[in-house]
Amino acid sequence: MSNIDHTLDMAANIKGAFAVAIVDYESGMTLGSRGGSAEFDLDVAAPGNSEVMRAKLDVMQKLGLRNETIEDILITLGTQYHLIRPIQGAPDEKLFLYLVLNKAQANLAMARRDLRVIEQEFFLAHPSTPNGRTDNQAFFPSTAGHR
Repeated sequence: MSNIDHTLDMAANIKGAFAVAIVDYESGMTLGSRGGSAEFDLDVAAPGNSEVMRAKLDVMQKLGLRNETIEDILITLGTQYHLIRPIQGAPDEKLFLYLVLNKAQANLAMARRDLRVIEQEFFLAHPSTPNGRTDNQAFFPSTAGHR
């Protein structure tokens, strides 16, 4: 299983997750995705949020916020949360995780925490979970009983 597939699988297991994608915000290309529906076209939404990411980075540059980094961008809709989390790693890769949550099912604070952990694990050399575990407990040890 590739690192992208593993990362998408982990993000798709976040409580309330409806759709998830890894996107290159420079090109707008989606590297992989999970979820979506006929009413929610992830192939349109994921690359469309590249513009959000680029616009925020442009504003930060104009404001002289060169020592700041984006942790995540939250867009709140009536029934959904949309989280955009840049993947910190190689400077030549401009990627972000895009997570769509069902507002009624999700715990936003926990989803942000889980997505941060997943993002931090993304660039590990081996995509398997720590200690050979294959369940979410390896990534979310403190919340395993709450899932």
